[in-house]
Amino acid sequence: MKVSLLEIKNLKTYFFTRKGVVKAVDGVDLKIAEGETVGLVGESGCGKTVTALSIMRLIPEPMGRIVEGKILFNGIDLVRASEKEMQKIRGNRISMVFQEPMTSLNPVFKVGLQIAEAIELHQGVSAKEAWERAIEMLRMVGIPSPESRVNDYPHQMSGGMRQRVMIAMALSCHPRLMIADEPTTALDVTIQAQILDLIQRLKEQVRSSILLITHNLGVVAEVAQHVGVMYAGHIVEYGDVISLFRNPKHPYTLGLFQSIPQKRRTKKRDRLRVIPGTVPDLLGLPMGCKFQDRCSHAFKKCREESPQLIEIEHDHQVRCWLYG
Repeated sequence: MKVSLLEIKNLKTYFFTRKGVVKAVDGVDLKIAEGETVGLVGESGCGKTVTALSIMRLIPEPMGRIVEGKILFNGIDLVRASEKEMQKIRGNRISMVFQEPMTSLNPVFKVGLQIAEAIELHQGVSAKEAWERAIEMLRMVGIPSPESRVNDYPHQMSGGMRQRVMIAMALSCHPRLMIADEPTTALDVTIQAQILDLIQRLKEQVRSSILLITHNLGVVAEVAQHVGVMYAGHIVEYGDVISLFRNPKHPYTLGLFQSIPQKRRTKKRDRLRVIPGTVPDLLGLPMGCKFQDRCSHAFKKCREESPQLIEIEHDHQVRCWLYG
């Protein structure tokens, strides 16, 4: 049995607005073992990115706050860690590749300087050595002529190149855990494949664990060992990739799979299957199961009581009254 590197227990992250309390993450449990890739999937607005920002302790205060739960990283509870302790962990032992590299990279600094700054800060090396390591990181992520590209500004690079810079920055201090938030969203399919291959290869080289946040179930099937399906701040299904893909249980997970375009030939009149409705307003969540208004299997208990995440078979959990 693999040792857990990160263990999230009953995490609740709320945003306190003028209109009310937004329960962006409302009781999430998640484990990531050493050397493992865990995928986190779901529609926009379901809480995936807020979960990642909670791990990094980057929730904007005072509006946002972790109100309950534990985030145990290598035995340290990040929720209760001081800001000084978090500064030593962020970018060093836990790193993050943000969703849009153009807004994450500083436009007025050279990319090499931005990578070298993290190395110099966390590794305690000289500015010259940090610069040399920044060049080596650019070479590692496949950027041609790194000795010259290290002097480029972000706007001088393509989207794929900027994403590689973000990955180089995230891996520059050999973190134990890398969080990749939609690392391939704005890229074409060829570059997507290259970035995913790069992440997998570098993961093996630096022996990191990965939390991969994505909408793309195909990406999860290719690179992850476990997957969590999020909806309205909850994990509604969790399991190893093979069992979950072969035998999805939760109606929401089934809806995600059924909405994927099929390779087989279909009639022109055939339409893509969709999940009816939208993710509920987090300011006014319904009592009971949060998926009830979009679920064709909903019955009375679904509208009265919220289901718990239960194990229905080995390494496969689901939050649904159909399996009570």
